[in-house]
Amino acid sequence: MNETLRIVEAVLFAAEEPLSLDVIGAHLPENAPVKALLVELAESYHPRGINLVERGGKWLFQTAPDLSHILRRETARPRKLSRAAIETLSVIAYHEPVTRAQVEEIRGVSLSKGTLDVLMELGWVRPAGRREVPGRPLLYATTTGFLVHFGLTSRRDLPGIQELKAAGLLDPMAEALELAREEAEQPDMLEDADDQE
Repeated sequence: MNETLRIVEAVLFAAEEPLSLDVIGAHLPENAPVKALLVELAESYHPRGINLVERGGKWLFQTAPDLSHILRRETARPRKLSRAAIETLSVIAYHEPVTRAQVEEIRGVSLSKGTLDVLMELGWVRPAGRREVPGRPLLYATTTGFLVHFGLTSRRDLPGIQELKAAGLLDPMAEALELAREEAEQPDMLEDADDQE
């Protein structure tokens, strides 16, 4: 193993949180191929008990998925998220950055302040600036912690509507709402015919 690769390994091992390419590159000689070194290191760790993985553009070591059950301890179960919290997290993940009002509009109900607080305490949602409109409402987005917890490399790995339907996670009411939304977005054929007359 060459010296530069050893430096990358040491930097990642000592890190308390996932690191970006820029942070890792700051510890390496100038013009070092950071991404190539990370890929090489990830390949060398692939068969081991810990793996080097990328989550949200940042790199970290984590337990190999096939061994994680061995390291689990019997601990107090964290409280389950409410349906409102799960729906809110989903809206933020799929539409980020979004305001509280946008979350409420998509969900169709008011959002209690505690719902966002729970998601921020878990480290899955963070404030992401302010929208440049009157009142400058706060924007919310997911965090790297969200990606790590759910084993996603990026938000592009979130399941699409077809995958959710195939898994039976969309109920008939949700499908009917989606169909109605699609129809509302398409121009009405009768109105087009009336306009032509």
